[in-house]
Amino acid sequence: MPSILVVDDDAALRGLLARYLGEQGFEVSCAGGGADLDRVLAEGGTPDLILLDLMMPGEDGLSIARRLRASLSVPIIMLSARGEDIDRIVGLEVGADDYLPKPFNPRELLARIRAVLRRYETSEPPPARAAHGAPVAHVLEQGPFRIDLDMHDLSIAGHSISLTEGEFQLLRVFMEHPRRLLSRDTLMDLLKGYDRSPFDRSIDVRMTRLRRKIEADPAQPRHLLTIRGEGYVFVPEGRAPA
Repeated sequence: MPSILVVDDDAALRGLLARYLGEQGFEVSCAGGGADLDRVLAEGGTPDLILLDLMMPGEDGLSIARRLRASLSVPIIMLSARGEDIDRIVGLEVGADDYLPKPFNPRELLARIRAVLRRYETSEPPPARAAHGAPVAHVLEQGPFRIDLDMHDLSIAGHSISLTEGEFQLLRVFMEHPRRLLSRDTLMDLLKGYDRSPFDRSIDVRMTRLRRKIEADPAQPRHLLTIRGEGYVFVPEGRAPA
């Protein structure tokens, strides 16, 4: 039974979501804000998904998402009464996996929850076993880049780099297709289970975040290259400086 943590200062909405999602087969816990969230995590452990309100008194959802991303690899869907594009983009930039403006149809929320959970499940294959029964590490290596698919760990030339789940899966796709031009639509298709709209720019947001972490100069990338009007290319060994 997947577990969901609802973080919202609206007690009535928390109750409605807890009841509805409980009827859909989820185990639901609730928190009214950042401090309450920390208590629930300390007592109950990490949930399978967090529904996080953006606008809350005290610590807001963006601040909470930032600090969660520093220590947890848990999917986050942000909820907000403000539906402007800038709010959605900022939410994705701090590590949210999806964003849903209020008011929303409960069925749409349910569909998005299931899509995000599918995405996380398909990104974590069970470890293979060697003949003697020991687990075989799932590792991809390209140039100085090395990712461990079981541990969700990236290292570049031996230095460990922390990535969110979305950043990790995007880099994984690039490492599986090095030196190949990948359009935005192709990337969407390769990121299994990703629900999209024709105007979805979340790939661009993830690219920006990923470049900040793996490029020495994100403004002059050497590994994640943009081919204007066509897509992106991952060059593991790095493009020669201009």
